[in-house]
Amino acid sequence: MPSYLHGLAQIEKLGESISTVYSQTMLDVTRLRVLVAVARHGSVTAAAHALNYAQPSVSHHLARLEAETGTKLVQRAGRGIRLTDAGRLLAERAAEVIGRLDAAENELAVYSGLRTGRLRLAAFPSALGTLVPSAAAMLHDRHPTVDLRLTEAEPPEAVRMLRAGYVDVALVFRHEPEGDSENAAAAADQGDIREQVLLSEPVHLIMPAAPVRGEPLLPPAVTEVLPADLARLSAQRWIAGCDRCREHLLRQCAAAGFTPKIAFTTDDFVAVQALVAAGLGVALLPGLALRAARHPGVRTVRLRGTRRSVVAIRYGEPPDPPATVLLLEVLRAAVGPALSPAADAPTASAASAASAGATASAASARA
Repeated sequence: MPSYLHGLAQIEKLGESISTVYSQTMLDVTRLRVLVAVARHGSVTAAAHALNYAQPSVSHHLARLEAETGTKLVQRAGRGIRLTDAGRLLAERAAEVIGRLDAAENELAVYSGLRTGRLRLAAFPSALGTLVPSAAAMLHDRHPTVDLRLTEAEPPEAVRMLRAGYVDVALVFRHEPEGDSENAAAAADQGDIREQVLLSEPVHLIMPAAPVRGEPLLPPAVTEVLPADLARLSAQRWIAGCDRCREHLLRQCAAAGFTPKIAFTTDDFVAVQALVAAGLGVALLPGLALRAARHPGVRTVRLRGTRRSVVAIRYGEPPDPPATVLLLEVLRAAVGPALSPAADAPTASAASAASAGATASAASARA
């Protein structure tokens, strides 16, 4: 069976299932959207503004939904309202259902030829600063009628958005031992999640370019270290990132036999480098973060033994809609520029020059 006929069959099957559910429950989709908006925005007024409804209309829909379900969904809380436990449960399930309905509508429009396609992509910050703009530009040049929407999200939230149908593709990352990236690239699909590894990038130790208390943390000639070498920095303060990055930092330091003294936590890689440049700590950052923004006051040393994979994931059974296939193609094409030498650690001479320049600047400032 041709792929587009298989896709239509899947959409027809989904439509039949949805129709069956709603004919049995008699839940109105519009009212479910109102409940989700109230849960998301925290008040009737904010939900009305988000939906472009009149406030009495939102209250009416909530009252009708309570009548349909025979359950108290909202209750008074001061001058406003809040969801009951039953209301929160229904709102969570409704968000998933509405997301899948929206995704089905978009896919049906693509297969029916009503429009070239609407695409929704969730990605983590360093991908949004490197891979995604290049891919988006290529997509626009090749297919200007495709409507691409971008959302910033760390991997756990991106996966939740994908499962709920709010995005069509999620870019996530994971840290892996060096040498496992080839196996990761051929990773099998996991249930309803399908993966495609786009790239595997190095991880770098980030430290001040200027010597700390008159001595560099590592000799200027050092351009690479192993996890065990991190023990030489066990007395330093460390800067941790998002939950997934923090776990990776803790694993690498544990392999070196110490627990890092984490002084700052931020998932903003620009802020991480600024803190390091100010002499307030050291950190681990992947290549894409350095490609997206590079602070002149930091020195980078590659950390051997570990890498970070960037993975594009989709939800549901194949085949992908044509617009999603296009997005995956341009994401793969954008990998080359993202892995250019600018993303790698500087050479020993460059690091030494940066360190000397920073020292001279500091001396001039004191004078």
